[in-house]
Amino acid sequence: MAQQLSDKRDIDFVIWEQLDGEAVLENEKFDEFNRKTCELIIKEAKSIAVKELLPTMKDGDEIGVTLTKEGVKVPESFRRPFELLKEGEWAGLPIPPEMGGQGAPKVIGYVAAEQFMAANWAINCYNGMGLGTALMIQMFGTPEQRETYVKKLVAAEWGGTMLLTESDAGSDVGALTTTATRNDDGTYSITGNKIFITNGDHDLAENIIHPVLARIEGDPAGTKGISIFIVPKYLVNEDGSIGEFNDVVCTGVEEKHGIHGSATCSMAMGSKGNCKGYLLGEEREGMKIMFYMMNDARLNSGLQGLAYASAAYMEALNYARQRIQGRDLADKADRGAKPVSIIHHPDVRRNLLRMKSYVSGMRSFFYYSALVMENIEMADGDNSDDEAYLSLLTPILKDYLAVMGYEVCNQAIQVFGGAGYTKDYLVEQYARDCRIASIYEGTSGIQAMDLLGRKLGSKKGAVFARMMTEIKQSVNRAREFESLVPLAEKVDSAADRMAAVAGSLGALARSEKFKTAFAHSLPFLYAMGDVIMAWMLLWRAATASQKLAGKVKKKDLAFYEGEVKTAEFFICTEIPVTMGKLAAIEDGCSAAIDIADAGFGG
Repeated sequence: MAQQLSDKRDIDFVIWEQLDGEAVLENEKFDEFNRKTCELIIKEAKSIAVKELLPTMKDGDEIGVTLTKEGVKVPESFRRPFELLKEGEWAGLPIPPEMGGQGAPKVIGYVAAEQFMAANWAINCYNGMGLGTALMIQMFGTPEQRETYVKKLVAAEWGGTMLLTESDAGSDVGALTTTATRNDDGTYSITGNKIFITNGDHDLAENIIHPVLARIEGDPAGTKGISIFIVPKYLVNEDGSIGEFNDVVCTGVEEKHGIHGSATCSMAMGSKGNCKGYLLGEEREGMKIMFYMMNDARLNSGLQGLAYASAAYMEALNYARQRIQGRDLADKADRGAKPVSIIHHPDVRRNLLRMKSYVSGMRSFFYYSALVMENIEMADGDNSDDEAYLSLLTPILKDYLAVMGYEVCNQAIQVFGGAGYTKDYLVEQYARDCRIASIYEGTSGIQAMDLLGRKLGSKKGAVFARMMTEIKQSVNRAREFESLVPLAEKVDSAADRMAAVAGSLGALARSEKFKTAFAHSLPFLYAMGDVIMAWMLLWRAATASQKLAGKVKKKDLAFYEGEVKTAEFFICTEIPVTMGKLAAIEDGCSAAIDIADAGFGG
């Protein structure tokens, strides 16, 4: 039977063979987990995703959400899978037990989330978005706030959001106008309007907890004057029960290009003067606290790109194996030759292998980063080095996976041909749904500015140097296999070239031509992502080659050999293009800065 959503063998390979996930399970915090337990969790997650969530995906797209007098309504078919996810405590799978979670390894939680995202991203989001709110309250809230909100959010009994964006304060958060006025009882009266709020209102949870960025009256302008507040849809009584409505109203839902099953809301607070907020953390610390949640959201945007790419690739692969069209090119002159499935045609094979190479590299990169996250939490002492390393990887995880995930979805449509452009198949919806991932939680340009302006030079370059060291370790391991030596040399050269261009771009950013540097920051992010893909694929090829050097089961032979061929394809066909990109970046063309505004035309 054809696989859907993801390749289970590939997931097993990354977790247990490439990344040696069993070593993580040796930590005492995972005493209740072993490899068999984790594999059963992954199997059950995929079963729920395919059998329960995936059949509702079209309803989300075609019915969407509806704003009524009672609030936002989701499609009726969403209720059963949402309740199954809630009852199974899937949202809290990787969350620590003290917060009400199950304490599973992060990578296992992300594998489950990948399945649910690919099957119906909106349902997964309704079920799990409260985790970001819970983590923020756990980190910065008072004991009373943690007691009131955290476990309810982790259990998906209550939903969570992030009220940040305003019509005149998008990426420029400091321009927000939402205000907070101190009350005598220590609470704050919140007044303002927010837009583009994911899950701002819906009827799957009995309460929704809104973290809201606002400025306390009298505090300074800009980001330094921003605080953050907990603003529940319904106030919570002292016994934990739901209290009165808190004057938080959804005033509209966006009609979007994709993810129609997700409620993207405009929200009004305090329109009747009765919206109460509770300060989270210290006054004027809102941006610092918000970024704690935002970084988690950015990682999930990258996972969204991977999930859609994986599902679209599996759809295209299955279709290419089944769709009979045209004679084999070798039989072109034989008019009596039987037609073959399109997977036999050279350009289709090239397209599929390109898609596979990106999906494989993206999965390895994301799960590798999940291990870095795990190390941060398992550290007994100072974990600042791992935190800085994850911080370097985050803008690439967020934007590169989002952009290349969309590209894979786009190419999946190409494999289907005209059928892919219709709504008869899911690939066109995957492409539309995926498009948002490079926009929200910080656009591509924002991620590139963060990478160049903050991350590349972190700790005087020591963090970037760590990544280079790890790439070199993979290169040296690959050199142990004669067949991989040419690939290892290409990756080594590409990494060195990337490092050299990073240095020259950084120097340009510190000069009077800094605008030119930032005009090249996004191309550099993509080039850096390409090199990381090559690194991950070479690492995979070396892991597979080690297996091939021993006794291999017949069913695994094609898989391991396929890993080597996938690395060969990407490194020999994509990386030469990347080297050209790096040369263009280093050349530092300033045309985008020099052109007069009128020169753009119009």
